[in-house]
Amino acid sequence: MILLKLASKSLFNRKASVLLSVLTIAISVMMLLSIERVRVDAKSSFANTISGTDLIVGARTGDIQLLLASVFRIGHMNNGVSWQSYQAISSKRGVAWSIPLSLGDAHKGFAVIGTDLSYFEHFRYAKKQPLRFAQGHAFAGVNDVVLGADVARALGYQLGDNIVVAHGMGNTSFQQHDDNPLTIVGILAPTGTPVDKSVHVPLKAIELMHGSAQAGSHEHEHEHDEHTTHPSEHHEHGQHHEHKHASPADLVGTPKQISAFLLGFDSPLYSLQVRHNINQYQAEPLMAIMPTVTLSQLWEMLAIVEKILLLFSLVVVSVSLLGMLTTLLANLSQRRRELAILRSVGAKPWHIFSLMSMEAVLISVIGTALGCGLFYAAMWASQSLLQAHAGISVSITPLSGYELSLVAGIIIAGWIVGILPAARAYFYSLNDGMSIKT
Repeated sequence: MILLKLASKSLFNRKASVLLSVLTIAISVMMLLSIERVRVDAKSSFANTISGTDLIVGARTGDIQLLLASVFRIGHMNNGVSWQSYQAISSKRGVAWSIPLSLGDAHKGFAVIGTDLSYFEHFRYAKKQPLRFAQGHAFAGVNDVVLGADVARALGYQLGDNIVVAHGMGNTSFQQHDDNPLTIVGILAPTGTPVDKSVHVPLKAIELMHGSAQAGSHEHEHEHDEHTTHPSEHHEHGQHHEHKHASPADLVGTPKQISAFLLGFDSPLYSLQVRHNINQYQAEPLMAIMPTVTLSQLWEMLAIVEKILLLFSLVVVSVSLLGMLTTLLANLSQRRRELAILRSVGAKPWHIFSLMSMEAVLISVIGTALGCGLFYAAMWASQSLLQAHAGISVSITPLSGYELSLVAGIIIAGWIVGILPAARAYFYSLNDGMSIKT
């Protein structure tokens, strides 16, 4: 206890240099814990890019290719799924809901997705969070469109604006559907997922744009003309537009095929059975994947990212500990008088060694404690930002066993680093290096 009291007073007398060491360690601890927590939660959030969906069904291809095309809008679907197969599978026993997806169009580099109202009702991301509207509402007419948050922000769109989509993904557009302008009726809140970079339209709109419904009923053609011939009417007669609601069937139409569809079941037990049946489907070659499993496989391919993050955090901690070592060694020569006085009043060389080691441990403990506080403050401040812009759902929970082991490792490493100046002080005392110079 006497050594602890002496060590505390000694640190307080050198508070300027000690504070610098404490802050350096605190910042490194905060970065280490933040990187580790973000790494773990990023893996979890990546696995939950699409949450609550039991199966993704598409034409027979690779698991990862189907996942990338349907969820991340990367790549192309080689083939589609017939509408008859979609209806037959989605009506099977145990299927709670289904979401059709029609891909292949784009608007200024952003993917256009044809779907129905079940998309906004049942699609989940992160930890089963539903889609929310920052402005407006889901599409109610054939020529309505709902934008993801990134699309609206990047292109500066507002509710009521008219847009035109093109056939072809990415920035390559093969055909502009100028005769089918769409009116923006909703803008989704940020999710940090590919939903933010998507343009959502009714399936019927995809059908009309591709000309497959030109031979449809006169009623549908008349409704289409009302929405496209006079796009400015949305601004002049906004209330009139709001009352022109189409039925769910009118929003879907009768497409020949879709790109893929999502399935949710009443019980997880149905998913394995239905998946097996889909993979053996006789009407056409289809395949069903479990998104959580395939996402985990995809993350394993990106394992190098985890290693880089861990290496970066270890480098930061090492630099902070080397900074503490430099400070202790630099102060050692300035403390010759202090240590010589301790020797003159009866302190043994091992007392000097213990005192110096204890100072290093105290600096490490105070620095790690402050770093843990900064870590929770940083997580709390950036929680919503990380979710909205990076899609990482950060959990503010007590330190896990692994994180506690990291903190303990830093304290032990601080004690080991303090052994070097403590050993120098010990040997100085043995060869009378602590005598007062006159």
